[in-house]
Amino acid sequence: MSRIHPTAIVEPGAQLDAHVEIGPYAVIGPHVSIGKGTVVGPHVVIEGHTSIGHGNRIFQFASIGAAPQDKKYRDEPTRLEIGNDNTIRECVTINRGTVQDAGVTRVGSGNWIMAYVHIAHDCVVGDHTIFANTTNLGGHVHIGDWVILGGNSQVHQFCKIGAHAMTGTGTVVLHDIPPYVMASGNTAGAHGINSEGLRRRGFDPEAINAIRRAYKTLYKSGLTLDEARSQLAAQAKDPANPHREAVALLSDFLGSVTRGIVR
Repeated sequence: MSRIHPTAIVEPGAQLDAHVEIGPYAVIGPHVSIGKGTVVGPHVVIEGHTSIGHGNRIFQFASIGAAPQDKKYRDEPTRLEIGNDNTIRECVTINRGTVQDAGVTRVGSGNWIMAYVHIAHDCVVGDHTIFANTTNLGGHVHIGDWVILGGNSQVHQFCKIGAHAMTGTGTVVLHDIPPYVMASGNTAGAHGINSEGLRRRGFDPEAINAIRRAYKTLYKSGLTLDEARSQLAAQAKDPANPHREAVALLSDFLGSVTRGIVR
């Protein structure tokens, strides 16, 4: 059965797997569901229509599923969905969605979310990301798989950051960051590709070189964004290109850009 500390408050209606652990003084709301093996630390508050998968570790004083920090919010029953095997450290705050968007904030699986990170309403976070301490995501931000955000990174609302991208410490993101790109500064600028991260994830040297060539097409060729995207789309469709899927990830991302890209 669930291990629930006697000082914890679990509201009637909450759905807890039999192998969930709830620490001292934690508060679990009536519309919360928590999957097998998740550990909720002391003084954690989980509220709203929030579903949390299995194997998560939520450290003390985190606030999960609170109402969005949006003045248009009128107590609509919006949601927060968190996947499996995430580490959510001390004082992290993750808000649920708003009806002005899809009505749900989503966090995937295998993420490492360090202390004092804020994930605002309607954000979509992929899998296997790392958010270092005091990073903040504004509302409606989309983060791809394997993204690493350096400590105190600040991401403006509605920005998108593509898979395998990385930011340096203290980066201010006001425009979209394409996949694979390393960005840093205030405001963020592009500084090559995240080659070390790609090597650690099993990309072979030929694939990394193909991504580097795609980066040069986007950033070093003097082409406009539309022209570069057309060239990359052609590379992604070339049957003779053995790395067309890696290039397609970049080309497809550029097709969804709404705020321009970091330069």
